[in-house]
Amino acid sequence: EERARIARELHDVVGHSVSVMTVQASAVRRLLRPEQEREREALEVVERTGREALAEMRRMVGVLRRPEEAPALAPQPSLQHLERLVEQVRDAGLPVELRVEGDAPALPAGVDLTAYRLVQEGLTNALKHADAHSAEVVVRYVNGDVELEVSDDGRGTGEDTGGGQGLVGIRERVAVYGGELEAGPRPEGGFSLRARLPLKEPT
Repeated sequence: EERARIARELHDVVGHSVSVMTVQASAVRRLLRPEQEREREALEVVERTGREALAEMRRMVGVLRRPEEAPALAPQPSLQHLERLVEQVRDAGLPVELRVEGDAPALPAGVDLTAYRLVQEGLTNALKHADAHSAEVVVRYVNGDVELEVSDDGRGTGEDTGGGQGLVGIRERVAVYGGELEAGPRPEGGFSLRARLPLKEPT
């Protein structure tokens, strides 16, 4: 019953709000003059991000309402989707450099999702809260671990972006899989989020 209530709230409140935002962005885009190319690109990013958020929310609502059907739903994001995540942040106006070092093995689903969420949190913080001009993402596969670092040249503060996806939520996710997390200002300026996750889930 509680799961059904949460699903209704997500669908009726959050889903409606995101839908309205997406529709309004589309409507404004159609009113732009031909020479307003930068404004058009920004609104297209809003529309695309809104549609992706709605798709992810529908997946979550489906899991809450019909947990037995979860395997048939869309897969969770993973490190294989980093390029798309980085491209979204670039489209939003923040230059991001992505480096992957080492050969990527098959990761346990929970570790893979946690690694993706950590990078997502670091980039979201850099984009929304840090007043950063650039960011860097490094993924290293070494000695049976995956090491991740997200750094920026902003104000040197990490903000909780809410919804369980802030630093507190990320720290909890990393701890569940036996990993380590460091977050704080960099000596040269900016903020850094570093983590090490074992490639084998704890038993």
